[in-house]
Amino acid sequence: MIKVRAIKTEQDYETVLAEIESLMDAAPDTPEADRLDILTTLAEAYEAKHHPIDLPDPIEAIKVRMEELGLSRRDLEAIIGSKSKVSEVLSGKRPLSIAMIRGLHSALGIPAEVLIQEARSRGKSAA
Repeated sequence: MIKVRAIKTEQDYETVLAEIESLMDAAPDTPEADRLDILTTLAEAYEAKHHPIDLPDPIEAIKVRMEELGLSRRDLEAIIGSKSKVSEVLSGKRPLSIAMIRGLHSALGIPAEVLIQEARSRGKSAA
């Protein structure tokens, strides 16, 4: 067993991942399960700092969530507004307003931190 300590290098990280994998079948309430919890927490902290995952593009997040829920553009009209507003938002021609963000967050469960970002799909000329 490796000594539990902060993960400072990629080699430390790889070593911890290997041990986590070997402990995945640890029985609950055992020293091995406790060690798995500790190592997983350390690995997650290292990943958050050194391998952050970018938030998805807000427009892509809306489209994915629509697909997951089987929603059409018409279904978004109650949240976003008119058919033309829905079309403009989904094409990246119109930015999301605060009201739209609130509505999409509430109705579709998309995290607000995803929706408040500038859409990457919007062209440079779009304001």
